[in-house]
Amino acid sequence: MAETQTLTKKDFKSDQEVRWCPGCGDYAILNCVQGIMAELGLPREQLCFVSGIGCSSRFPYYMNTYGFHSIHGRAPAIASGIKTANPELSVWIVTGDGDGLSIGGNHMAHVLRRNVDVKVLLFNNEIYGLTKGQYSPTSPVGLRTKTSPLGSVDRPFNPISFALGCGATFVARTIDTHQKHMESVLRAAAAHKGAAFVEIYQNCVIFNDGAFQDVADKGIRDDRTVDLRPGQPMVYGKEHDKGLALRGFEVETVASDGADVWKTDVDSAGPAFVLSQLDAAPDMPRPIGIFRDIKAPTYEDAVHVQIEQAVAKKGEGSLESLIYSGDMWEV
Repeated sequence: MAETQTLTKKDFKSDQEVRWCPGCGDYAILNCVQGIMAELGLPREQLCFVSGIGCSSRFPYYMNTYGFHSIHGRAPAIASGIKTANPELSVWIVTGDGDGLSIGGNHMAHVLRRNVDVKVLLFNNEIYGLTKGQYSPTSPVGLRTKTSPLGSVDRPFNPISFALGCGATFVARTIDTHQKHMESVLRAAAAHKGAAFVEIYQNCVIFNDGAFQDVADKGIRDDRTVDLRPGQPMVYGKEHDKGLALRGFEVETVASDGADVWKTDVDSAGPAFVLSQLDAAPDMPRPIGIFRDIKAPTYEDAVHVQIEQAVAKKGEGSLESLIYSGDMWEV
């Protein structure tokens, strides 16, 4: 592992002009990520950002690190190869709700279930932005777009429920305008050993402006969101006077000073999934913060154990001997 270095946020800004629409939430996310990278103390050559296709996928150009602007939906596959080939790298995937959950949904599922030690930042704006405003896998029912002029009839993906169902060992959510919260979530993701999935509510000012206004607006955010902090009571509200309690498999709002206020349990998949389903409850706060954070063997570690065992048993071998092994024929 490389020695830690003292770097600043400025060190992670590339010489490329940042080109997103004025007011896009991507600017805030980029600013936050650059700051978190400086805190890690890793040299820039130990960091790699991989993206697919979409507005969010410009990200590697703006990071003064190694990076790949790859193929639509295939960033998880490429990132898996990078991490497996060089486990010492800190690998980050930047994707969107369309790139990561539509054409890339299969790849996303496998990088999470395999527990490859990569950090996935999924920018969710509930729309296709780069291709000019088509409905996406997370668009709500009824949304009118260029490809759903009468309103979308698709039931949307819940990214948190999806990640939990895939067995991701770290699952969290934050908001582009909630800078301090985003910083704390990304720090936790960076510290996690294994597949870390972070959904970021990101506003698209051009094609879906205000998609999360009812929960993300600073004036109402305290009353409309509950921050899930490991081991802490689920208390929310401007006056911290409300809490959540679990009744069987149903969640209810209670007074924050009650003995039955639920505490965030990041070790258990069941409670995390129940909380993820609150998104569909209009009278409930939207959970943000950390839903799940557990330890589990990583994919790349298991692969390298197999390699070491094979070498110990059969020797180093060579690519040429591999190619010319087994059944051969002459043409």
